[in-house]
Amino acid sequence: MTLDAVLARIDADLPDATERLLDLLRIPSISTDPAFAQHCQTAADWLVNDLKTLGIDAEKRDTPGHPMVIGHMPGDGPHLLFYGHYDVQPVDPLELWDNDPFDPEIQDTPKGRVIRGRGSSDDKGQLMTFVEACRAWKAEHGTLPCAITFFFEGEEESGSPSLVPFMKENAEELKSDLALICDTGMFESRVPSIVTMLRGLLGEEITITAANKDLHSGMFGGVAMNPIRVLTKILASLHDDQGRITVPGFYDGVPELPDDIRSQWQGLAFDHASFLGDVGLSDPAGEQDRTPIEMIWSRPTADVNGIWGGYTGDGFKTVLPSQAHAKVSFRLVGDQDPHKIRESFRQMVQNALPADCEVSFKGHGAGRASVTETSDPAFEAARAALSAEWGIPAAYVGCGGSIPIAGHFQDILGTTPMLVGFGKDDDQIHSPNEKYDVESFHKGIRSWARILDALS
Repeated sequence: MTLDAVLARIDADLPDATERLLDLLRIPSISTDPAFAQHCQTAADWLVNDLKTLGIDAEKRDTPGHPMVIGHMPGDGPHLLFYGHYDVQPVDPLELWDNDPFDPEIQDTPKGRVIRGRGSSDDKGQLMTFVEACRAWKAEHGTLPCAITFFFEGEEESGSPSLVPFMKENAEELKSDLALICDTGMFESRVPSIVTMLRGLLGEEITITAANKDLHSGMFGGVAMNPIRVLTKILASLHDDQGRITVPGFYDGVPELPDDIRSQWQGLAFDHASFLGDVGLSDPAGEQDRTPIEMIWSRPTADVNGIWGGYTGDGFKTVLPSQAHAKVSFRLVGDQDPHKIRESFRQMVQNALPADCEVSFKGHGAGRASVTETSDPAFEAARAALSAEWGIPAAYVGCGGSIPIAGHFQDILGTTPMLVGFGKDDDQIHSPNEKYDVESFHKGIRSWARILDALS
C-alpha cells in the first residue's frame, strides 16, 4: 500500500531525520534579540536549502523584520498550506540550563528518550515533523500526494510584526483549501488532538491618579483619597460571587458549547484536581456553573496580571501614593468584540471613580478568538488518521491560549485552519531545558503522513 511504504520509510529514516532536526536546533534563531538577527537569516536559509532537496520551489522572502520562507509543490487534489515558525525564545536564565541550549542532544530520561534544546518543541521539532513526512512520501513515490505550500515565519516569538502585512501582500499566493498548523500539543500528553477553539486576548493598563504628589499618611491619611483604595475596589468588582465577570455587555457573543463537543470533552476525563494540585491549588475559581475544562477552553476570563503603587521597597514608608497602577487581561471566546469590551471596561472604571481621582488607560493588544468549524470532512478524516497512529481516539479540544495565525488564515485568506501538534505538557517550552520527546517527533512524522494520505 502507498501509505505503508511511506510509514516504513519514516521508521527507517528516523536517525537521519533526527540529525537534521539537531542541525536546525544548533542555529540560535532568537527573534526578539537584534544580536541574533543574522542567525534568523541562517535558519531561514537552512530551511530553504532543505526544502529544495525535496524538489520544492523554495525561497527566502525579506520583510522589515526577519524573513519568511515560502515553498511550493504543485500537485493534484486539494491544495494544503503548512505553517510553522523557525524562531525561538531567548534562553535566559542561562544558568538554569543543564546543557548549552544550542548544543542539542538526545537524552535518556525516566519517561523515555527526548531531544533536548531550545526550539526542540516550540516550534522547530514540530515544523520538521511535517517536512519529514513529505520527505518520506517524496522518496517513496517521487512526488507529494497533493499540492502543498510551505509557509515558515521567523517572528512568532516576538509578536509577528511582519506577518499580517506579508499575508495581505501575498494573499493570492498563500490561499489554499486548508491551512495546517503544528504549534500545539496533546491532551494530557497522551491524547492526539485537533484544536478547534483558541481564545482571543485583550490587554489594558490602568493608572489612577489622586493627589498631585505622594503624601504623608499621618498628615493626609483619612482626609485625602488613596488611589490604591480606589483601584483595588474596582478590580475586586470585576467578578461576582459566582465567578462571573461584571463588565457590562461582556458576555455578548459568548456561545454555548455544542452538545457533541461537550460530550467529547467529558469523555476526556480531565483531572482538574491534579491539574491544580501540581501548582499548589485545589478549587476552580472561575464561573461556578461551568466545568473546569470549560473554564480553560471555552469560557472568557478577566485577570489582574500586575498591580503596584506607593512604596514597595525594603522597610516601611508611610506614604499615601499619588498614583496606583494595574494591568488587566481578558481572554475572549466566540464572537466577543475586544474593542467593545475595551470601551465598556474603561467606562466601568470611569463610572467607579470618586471625586478628586482621574484615570488614564494604555491598551496592550486586542485580538478576537478563533473558532474552527469542523463540518468539513477533512477534520473527521484527520481525526481518524491520528487515532490510527496513536491507538487512542483523537479529540477536538480547545486551547486556553491564543495563536493569532489561526485567525489570520480565516480573516485574511478565507482559509480554514487545522491545528495539530504533538507537544507534551512537560516540554518546558519558553523555559530552561526545553525538550521534545523522540516519540512525539517520530509519531508526529507518521501522523502527518497518515493525514496527508487521508486528505489527498
